[in-house]
Amino acid sequence: MSTAVAKKQNTEVSTEVLDDIFILAGDGAAFDSSEMQIPFVRVLQALSPQLNKKKSEYIEGASQGDMFNTVTGQWWSGETGMTVVPCYQTTKYLMFTPRDQGGGFKGELSATDPMLQQTTRVGSKEILPTGDELVKSDQHFCLIVEEDGSFQPAVIDMKSTQLKVSRRWKTQIALQRVTNPRTGLPVTPAVYATMWHVTTTEESNDQGSWNNYRVEKVGLVQNRTLLLEAKAFRESVMAGDVKAAPEDHGMAAGAARGDDIPF
Repeated sequence: MSTAVAKKQNTEVSTEVLDDIFILAGDGAAFDSSEMQIPFVRVLQALSPQLNKKKSEYIEGASQGDMFNTVTGQWWSGETGMTVVPCYQTTKYLMFTPRDQGGGFKGELSATDPMLQQTTRVGSKEILPTGDELVKSDQHFCLIVEEDGSFQPAVIDMKSTQLKVSRRWKTQIALQRVTNPRTGLPVTPAVYATMWHVTTTEESNDQGSWNNYRVEKVGLVQNRTLLLEAKAFRESVMAGDVKAAPEDHGMAAGAARGDDIPF
């Protein structure tokens, strides 16, 4: 079923939370890599199997442009969106056998692998010397904040045309400043001290139209429990302690490559 999302909240932040924000200033504003995987959030496109009643992945009630959890099937309206607290970001380089050769997930390359500099552009795809297709994916580990104040971890992964949204989001996070009233000095709040509203919007080119993410700033985290949980989640991801069922890359290969987006 659809999950309602908290609207942009009052910008008033308690003194107690502000104290924590200034103590934790700068933590997480730079971006690294990690090996963890948890449930993904993805955007439903016109050809997504989740919209086909004959497919086992079908999600009742969801529509094109909505967002869904790839493990639980929970979905959020693309128009209403969801509120998230970003906690960690990593970039993955995924390999797939081309669809005309049977398709399938082949694994991932490290960010320092020399093959990343040896790809050949074929249409909208990057092909490795091995003949496999390379897909770059920015993965944002977040806590999704529900309307009732509860929250759940998920990865919002952005690839292809979604990468421009990811770059903009990371830039906005890094450029944020909050003035400490005690010192009068501006600081960059920790990545997990900020809240963002994620919706979707329709884009198009000469090949067709598709739905992409849109991310807008809500403000600083106002609930101390949420702030500390987000910090703990970030630390667990970085340490490799958080475990979750890995995604079935074989079944999700088309979505990971962006095969259901016309570009």
